[in-house]
Amino acid sequence: MERFKNLLLYREMVASLVRRELKGRYKGSVLGFLWTFVNPLLQMLVYTLVFSVIMKSGVDHYYIFLFVALIPWIFCSTCVSGGSDCVLCSKDMVKKIYFPREVLPVSFVTAAFINMLLSYLVVFAVILISGFGIRWSVLPYLLPVMLVEYFLALGLCFLVSALTVYFRDLFYFLGILTMLWQFLTPVMFSQERVVEALSSRSAVLLRLWYMNPMTPVINCFRDVMYYKRIPDLTMLSSAIGFGIFFLVVGWLVFGKLQRGFAEVM
Repeated sequence: MERFKNLLLYREMVASLVRRELKGRYKGSVLGFLWTFVNPLLQMLVYTLVFSVIMKSGVDHYYIFLFVALIPWIFCSTCVSGGSDCVLCSKDMVKKIYFPREVLPVSFVTAAFINMLLSYLVVFAVILISGFGIRWSVLPYLLPVMLVEYFLALGLCFLVSALTVYFRDLFYFLGILTMLWQFLTPVMFSQERVVEALSSRSAVLLRLWYMNPMTPVINCFRDVMYYKRIPDLTMLSSAIGFGIFFLVVGWLVFGKLQRGFAEVM
């Protein structure tokens, strides 16, 4: 409780670091902040080319099917792989200034979350321009799904950023792990296709599939934005459960390991 109160007292520092992160992300580039919108668009075009033309997926409006899941995936993977060294990158601050160390992962994840919200403006634009349409009555359900993913990503960032201080190679390993993780998450293909393929082959693999914390999150995003329906209650409950679990674990691990940050650095 004491740590949480301290974090609230330093909320202005969090806001300042978020602004610095957003301004400095594309500093010096020609397009600058426009990369926030260009980057997901380019990824969507590449994946759409592969899975709609070269390796046909058979999914109607595949570019929308992909886009509504790709943006939240980019957010989560950024928080895990990119956020893993957010404490190390601020080692001078950690050594010289007193402040709650939780400020660093919170500001990193919050900046990435704002970036995801801005990227979703492109998603809305693509959906409306294409004529695919939005069911406005289910759109409010998108907010709790986004918040659940925020807390999930924050918990994971707490965890990996604390561990990376002690195990520097973890930063490089996570880059490979998130690449593998994407193919184990229903970003480029549907949940039904995976279940159909695994249910008749391996019950163990199917159980492992459901243990992926991003599986229910992606499915909930897709329910609202692609299938235009209220998120499946089982999936939403599972996403909430994963979010709470990793937030608590990440918070506890970070709290224990942060005591030795200055000495290790």
